[in-house]
Amino acid sequence: MTDRIDTLIVLGAGGDLAARLLLPGLASLLASPRAQSVQLIGVDRGEMTDAQWTTRVTTAFSSQKSELAGEVAKQSSYLQADATDAADLERVLGAATGRVALYFALPPAVTILVCKALSTFDLPKGLVLALEKPFGTDLTTARALNRRLVKLVPEEQLFRVDHFLGKSTVLNLLGLRFANRIFEPLLSAPNVEKVEIVFDETLALEGRAGYYDKAGALADMIQSHLLLVLALTAMEPPASVDADDLRGGMAQVLRATRVWDRDGTSSRRAHYTAGTVDGRELRAYTAEDGVDPERHTETLAEVTLTVDNWRWAGVPFVLRSGKALGGARQQIVVTLKDVPHLPRGLHGPTGPTQLRIGVKPAELQLDLMINGEGDPFELERVVLDTDLQLGELSAYGEVLAGLLDGDPTLSVRGDVAEECWRILAPVIKAWHAGTVPLDGYAAGSTGPKGWRSA
Repeated sequence: MTDRIDTLIVLGAGGDLAARLLLPGLASLLASPRAQSVQLIGVDRGEMTDAQWTTRVTTAFSSQKSELAGEVAKQSSYLQADATDAADLERVLGAATGRVALYFALPPAVTILVCKALSTFDLPKGLVLALEKPFGTDLTTARALNRRLVKLVPEEQLFRVDHFLGKSTVLNLLGLRFANRIFEPLLSAPNVEKVEIVFDETLALEGRAGYYDKAGALADMIQSHLLLVLALTAMEPPASVDADDLRGGMAQVLRATRVWDRDGTSSRRAHYTAGTVDGRELRAYTAEDGVDPERHTETLAEVTLTVDNWRWAGVPFVLRSGKALGGARQQIVVTLKDVPHLPRGLHGPTGPTQLRIGVKPAELQLDLMINGEGDPFELERVVLDTDLQLGELSAYGEVLAGLLDGDPTLSVRGDVAEECWRILAPVIKAWHAGTVPLDGYAAGSTGPKGWRSA
């Protein structure tokens, strides 16, 4: 894609995703030096006047004060329409000017129905389809969705949105790895004991039971976000960070990735029981409104993977994510192998050191063993640390900048989406077969008893 988007149409504009993430992300973009004007059209089934829609947009934009954001909000419009109805979709697209991006802020099942409706009439030239994850519910449905999408528009006009790719700290991985000689040769099997990618939250459902109970921690976080972080952590140095090179490198390393035990039975899953988090009393997950206990949905998942290539063979990659835990932790932790030999006479702390890359807070920490004060033969462990720089845009702002500029670098390519489902297929199969028990943990705890801390 090379042409800039003139009109952004948001399907599902009355929903939580648009109000909480998408519109504020657009506001951060419009308030930045990268901003350009765009026509904004909101679409949903519910009744809403243009004045009510303008108020909704203005409220979502309130965190960013900019003249351009105010103009976009004032000139935006709302259309009441059923996005699954072909006639309504034609009417909506007819209201747009210039090149159009159609943003699906919709549940996956509705997205498929919209795609079916789009296939029944001629689409505007250059139309870009922007879809939120999850991209399918397993490998079969992901492949089917991709086949349906490329019949509508070419792959270069598909923008699969995973906002994790817009997080500044995730993008910092590129500079950290490929601009520092000290790190790049260090990150390989001869030096690394294991890699852990952890996204633990204190938040519980926060009103998302309708979606979350059908997804769970594995599909909501590991299958998408954390596997993409793994790809950036483990990929080979690309020739450039242009879309083709960067996404090609991510696809290559994911093709080499598989479940550690091949059958998925060493994975772990659990859901929270009643407890207290940050002073808030939480009911058990199965007692939450909108949750079907018969689904056996996990709120904490852990999977160990391996990357079968020259650089990483034999190194376990542990991916973990959970809700309603006692502390928030968003980190990439590289545990280095211990030194092969310590000269006699040196004494003090022993054991492997770590490189910790924090997503939130955005920081870098590296353990070092140095001679302590006083006795020069007494070792002590110290930490070199620095804050990582945050970008001017929010994660959604960064993703929307790519969408509106026609730059697919931060979108998920179709084959990458399929590889993520392929990697976890043995785990999903083992869980459906009941061969992996569903453990419990008290809300506010570190996880189930007997689980080691990730």
